[in-house]
Amino acid sequence: MAPPATKGPSHATTMLIEDGLKKIIHRDGSKGLRAQKEKGLVPRGSASPFGDFPADMMPKPVKAPPRAKSAEGTARGHQGATRPMSSPAGGGGPPRAGATLRRPVPVSEFRRFYDRGDLPTQIWHGTTCKIAWKVDVEKLDYHHYLPIFFDGLREKEDPYRFLAVQGTYDMLDKGGSKILPVVPQLIIPVKTALNTRDPEIVSTMLKVLQHLVLSGEMIGEAMVPYYRQILPVLNIFKSNNKNLGDKMDYGQRKRMTLGDLIQETLEIFETHGGEDAFINIKYMIPVYESVLVA
Repeated sequence: MAPPATKGPSHATTMLIEDGLKKIIHRDGSKGLRAQKEKGLVPRGSASPFGDFPADMMPKPVKAPPRAKSAEGTARGHQGATRPMSSPAGGGGPPRAGATLRRPVPVSEFRRFYDRGDLPTQIWHGTTCKIAWKVDVEKLDYHHYLPIFFDGLREKEDPYRFLAVQGTYDMLDKGGSKILPVVPQLIIPVKTALNTRDPEIVSTMLKVLQHLVLSGEMIGEAMVPYYRQILPVLNIFKSNNKNLGDKMDYGQRKRMTLGDLIQETLEIFETHGGEDAFINIKYMIPVYESVLVA
């Protein structure tokens, strides 16, 4: 079954547009990539195209001023955040579990291969950015390249992110029968990206998973044994929908609302996963209800 044709800009191009929109809305840079690097959520790149500078020439990190501690004491949580400790008498309440907090993004193999010049891709700069393949996509070794491109889906810095996302879509569109044997090799990159708990990375991976299942026959059934590695994070964000009252959520039009995107992904998993798909989804996500009529 071929994936549905999409109109308008590609997903990778849409991400570039969203980055430009964020710079306009958040002019202070609080939502930019530099702020995420300072918090340790995104890996820092090399100091120059030829590698890092010597240690004595690198800028010294600026230490933040110490925070004043409260009388009850503080408990240090993830990313250096502080929260009140729970008192024995039950006055403060238990600390947050932190299941939805973002994790630092590990450096991907895609970044290492691209920096070495081992990938047959480059960016074509025109009216819109596109990916230019140095060889035909159909002739690529999918066992080698497709896991590398999936590993790059957790990148948040360009050109790594753009090339990884657009390259993955191109390979899934033209892979045909080459995709199914590579499915077991894709699970670890998928799990690593989902475990970052980053909404942007999770939404990107969900869209790619949908495209993966629709890219060929039997791929959905081949994914069923790996639901235990993929679905736990989806169970955490299953109810992540905004309650805006009478306002409008523009993220739904852009397919950026995690709750709706997870529901859509699970329905595709069940529809194309065979007779064992629903019971395995139900085991990992108890609140999920079947969309197939018995």
